[in-house]
Amino acid sequence: MNKQTTYKFLMIRPSKFYFNTETAVNNAYQKNLEEDPKIVEAKALVEFDNLAKKIKDSGMEINIIQDTPIPYTPDSIFPNNWFSSHSDDKVVIYPMFAPNRRLERQKFLEELIVILNDKKLEIIDLTSEEKTENFLEGTGALVLDRVNKIAYCSLSQRAHLESLNLFCKMMGYKPISFQSTQTFPDGKEIIIYHTNVMMMVGEDFAVICSDVIKNLEERETVLNQLKLTNKEIIDISQDQVLKFAGNLLEVRNKSGKRYTLMSKSAHDALTPEQLKTISKSSEIIYSDITTIETYGGGSVRCMIAELY
Repeated sequence: MNKQTTYKFLMIRPSKFYFNTETAVNNAYQKNLEEDPKIVEAKALVEFDNLAKKIKDSGMEINIIQDTPIPYTPDSIFPNNWFSSHSDDKVVIYPMFAPNRRLERQKFLEELIVILNDKKLEIIDLTSEEKTENFLEGTGALVLDRVNKIAYCSLSQRAHLESLNLFCKMMGYKPISFQSTQTFPDGKEIIIYHTNVMMMVGEDFAVICSDVIKNLEERETVLNQLKLTNKEIIDISQDQVLKFAGNLLEVRNKSGKRYTLMSKSAHDALTPEQLKTISKSSEIIYSDITTIETYGGGSVRCMIAELY
């Protein structure tokens, strides 16, 4: 039986974390404040360790791999983009947009296999899609309803329809694709690079910014699918998206208690009513990861790869 949440995770403790110029070309949420790289890394490590401790102290199992300086992998802190783990003994390896992010697969795949310790493990490798520049960056590009086997995907330079359809064919998922566009304070409209920036799916609820789905037919399709699967919808604003209020992950501990993980910026951006809706079925854990969000352009959900 497929479960939406798990208590086991992989996190990559960063080395030389900094602004990644290769991903910045289409991740508009990254900001380079041009601080000393050593200071940025030191602050990011404190933020990483604090988040990991909060998760572990709540009764969950975290497997932490320490990154190495060589080869240089500035975004290794976001492992959910290069693989996903599934309850049917499958691991999917994904085609990545940025060449320096592809190095993460080479560095960490063997350790991931050891951690999973599954003799029946089947690896589904989609990386050949990189040859035709058809990318699909894991559970950044895909927001998975694992119970109902639905893959929500906002198409972008990091998420191509061909690779989405290939994933769904091989994994038995139904694709729900659409396009989403973020309006920034300066008036610029930019395609959202990862679906998990603007939506998440939990067991009983879903968070989504429906306003970024400009095509009304596509918007209705997504919202109707969420309603059909009995999700209570929390519709957030574009300003809340900028504060990573869509980049959440619902998990559970070893006793089965559910939690929703988010950053402090996301928590502060959500309204009391929205927080109350989440808290009905899931206790909230939040942590300050301002440096990681600023330089990396991703938040808590991106830092945690579920293990099934």
